[in-house]
Amino acid sequence: MTEQEVISRTIDFVKEKLSGAEGGHDWFHTQRVFNNANLISKQENVDSFIVAIGALLHDIADSKFHGGDETVGPKVARAFLNTLDVKAEVINHVVLIIENISFKGGNLEQKFRSPELDVIQDADRLDAIGAIGIARCFNYGGFKNRLLYDPKFPPNLNMTKEEYKNSTAPTINHFYEKLLLLKDRMNTETGKKLALQRHEYMEAFLEQFYKEWEGKV
Repeated sequence: MTEQEVISRTIDFVKEKLSGAEGGHDWFHTQRVFNNANLISKQENVDSFIVAIGALLHDIADSKFHGGDETVGPKVARAFLNTLDVKAEVINHVVLIIENISFKGGNLEQKFRSPELDVIQDADRLDAIGAIGIARCFNYGGFKNRLLYDPKFPPNLNMTKEEYKNSTAPTINHFYEKLLLLKDRMNTETGKKLALQRHEYMEAFLEQFYKEWEGKV
């Protein structure tokens, strides 16, 4: 099976697997990350096949929707790629990407690095900021029935991994606990450039949000 055939089969698999998923973690999110990763990889010295497969499978079973179990996604990805007779070293690399791509709170040390992970991580983080990032943030907050904002609950910038996973804070807090931090955590030069405009858009949104909240506009 050629690399392009593997990519095509993976696209079909992910579309089916994520059918009916929450709107911020559905096929369209994966498609945007896939497109962003392909764009960034053109400027980087990476294995484009691993980038493509890793991007497509990065959210195949997000732990948020599996009781916090972070082993489900890697297992699903490995089992699927084994059916396509993908080389073991490629499968192992993709699994490591899935295991290490997530933010998991601001104070967690990443255990694995590779140029391919750097590209996919940037692509995923780009989809978490800007206009789409704002839309995804509030979509997930609604999905979890969270408050939009409550001044009595300030953001917590020193959460442990478990505190981050179990947080039920208002949606606005997530901007400070994750989204506004991503600009300075991009790995590639292309990612950094793309993140800047999206970051500024979020800052403008928050400024407008607080004005409207306080009845100043």
